[in-house]
Amino acid sequence: MFSKGTLWAGAISGGINQIRGSRDYTGGKINASEYVAHTTTNVSETLGLMAGLEYGAMLGSSLIPGVGSILGTIVGGILGDRLGNVVGVQVGNAFINREGYGDQKRIY
Repeated sequence: MFSKGTLWAGAISGGINQIRGSRDYTGGKINASEYVAHTTTNVSETLGLMAGLEYGAMLGSSLIPGVGSILGTIVGGILGDRLGNVVGVQVGNAFINREGYGDQKRIY
């Protein structure tokens, strides 16, 4: 489904965002619920970015061979990232708003 290029682009983008969120969590800037929301947003953004890059390139190439794949990759990446963000925020909010979630303690 994903080529090596889009897989690496998504992994790098998602990895950098996850490191930022982990630093915020360990530094006390965000709590556990916010960290869960950040992680779900990050995962869905990464998947959206990879899908947008891949399918944008295919659509662009089919419409305008050559230049279309470059334009499709750019537009698809942007749209996929934004769509992934919207989905991730909704899923993250669902986790945060679940009754009793904030009352749960971590058990290691």
